[in-house]
Amino acid sequence: MRSLQPTTAALGALLLFGAVSACSTSTDSTPPASSAPAAAAPAQAPAAPRDPRLLADDLPLLPDGVTMAVRPVEVVRATYEFAARHPEVLSYVPCFCGCERGGHKGNHDCFVSSRDASGRVTGWEAHALGCEICIDVAQRAMQMHNAGASVAAIRTAIDKEYAGSPFQTPTPKPRAGGTHDHQ
Repeated sequence: MRSLQPTTAALGALLLFGAVSACSTSTDSTPPASSAPAAAAPAQAPAAPRDPRLLADDLPLLPDGVTMAVRPVEVVRATYEFAARHPEVLSYVPCFCGCERGGHKGNHDCFVSSRDASGRVTGWEAHALGCEICIDVAQRAMQMHNAGASVAAIRTAIDKEYAGSPFQTPTPKPRAGGTHDHQ
C-alpha cells in the first residue's frame, strides 16, 4: 500500500503555490524520486516572461538583440543602465574600439544616442551590443565608480589599461580633483 505522507506533503506544497496537481493511482510502495523537486518548481516559475530590453520605466527599451550581445545579458543591461544614469562618468571615459570613426566622442556614445533637454535618455546606440571593448570599458568604469573611485581615477586606470590600443575616442579629460558622485 502506498504511503499518503509524500502525496499529502506534495499536494500541500502545490496548493500553497496555487498549482493544480493530479494524483497518481500507482500502487508502488516507493514514492517517486522526483516528488520533491516537482513540488518546488511552481515557486521558481515566473508569472510572465520579462522583456530583457526593459531596464526601468524611465528609460526606453534597449535595442533589439540585447539577448544576443557579445557579453551576458546581465552585463549588457547593467552597462547600458550605467551609461544612462552616469553620463558624468562615461562622458570622460574614452573608448578604444575604433568607434571614433563613427563620430563617438567617448564610451558614453557607445550606449546612448540621444537625451532630451533634461538629460533623460531618449535613444540607445546599438553599437555596444556587438562590441566587447565598449562593454568591457563601461563595466570597468562602473565597477570603479561603485567602489568609490573618482572620475579622474577611473579615466587614469582605463587609459593605462588600454595604452597599447591603436584607437581612442577624442574624449575630454575630467577636471583635476573630480569627485565621485553617488547618484
